Amino acid sequence: MQTELLDGKLTAQSIRQELAKKIEEHYYRTNLRPGLAVVLVGDDPASKIYVRNKHRASTQVGMESRQIILPDHSTTSQVLETIEMLNQDPSVHGILMQLPVPPHVDVQVILRHLDPRKDVDGLTATNMGLLMAGQPGLRPCTPLGIIELLDRYQVPLAGKRVVVIGRSQLVGRPLALMFIQRDATVTIVHSKTEAPREITRDADIVVAAVGRVNLVQRDWIKPGSTIVDVGINRVDGGIVGDVDFSNVAPVCSRITPVPGGIGPMTIAMLLANTWHAFQETVGS
Repeated sequence: MQTELLDGKLTAQSIRQELAKKIEEHYYRTNLRPGLAVVLVGDDPASKIYVRNKHRASTQVGMESRQIILPDHSTTSQVLETIEMLNQDPSVHGILMQLPVPPHVDVQVILRHLDPRKDVDGLTATNMGLLMAGQPGLRPCTPLGIIELLDRYQVPLAGKRVVVIGRSQLVGRPLALMFIQRDATVTIVHSKTEAPREITRDADIVVAAVGRVNLVQRDWIKPGSTIVDVGINRVDGGIVGDVDFSNVAPVCSRITPVPGGIGPMTIAMLLANTWHAFQETVGS
């Protein structure tokens, strides 16, 4: 079987080029650019890399980018002061709270005070509620990136059996809702699911998003299915996903690589959400 690689890196580059063109055209007419602010609390090395990558990506497409790094000992109240400042700043159209935050910072309180119109990570209760209701709003970036990647490769969703492995607020739950809105039949598999392999073997599309190295094996997969690997697991020698790629790829019709699959799409959707928030504020 010829397996098609769902290249998230290449697709994300195309999306960013499209956004850059729109932003420059809008700037030529209005002298305005979208503004993205990323807030980081502490000095976690991995988070610093993520913030730097988001800053680079946003500036490359012509956005105004702001990085705010708060000390590790910052209190919830101090973080809220920064969020409120950004809420009120008309030059900032998107705010992203880099997760995780230190354990003494209450992230739920932070999200409750984040302006939903600037919530480009799609994690506030308002935007989650809009997703649940099937109404327009800012969607979580990773699920949005998965749907966008499948669409750009013209993978049919309506009527298909989809299994999402993982029920996190960041990926699994919102992604299941987004598949349902596209008329797929969705099952969520999680840590308490009995005989998960028996469920995934009936799926047309399997999305693995739990952070367990090589969880999904060849005998979990129906021949000809589409496999989306969201996992990012650091091992000796590099990064691998939740899917045993070398053994699964020969039996499926389409599969995402790790790295180079959903990761680049997540950042591309962050930029797309910022552009959308900007348009909602200033108009087209």
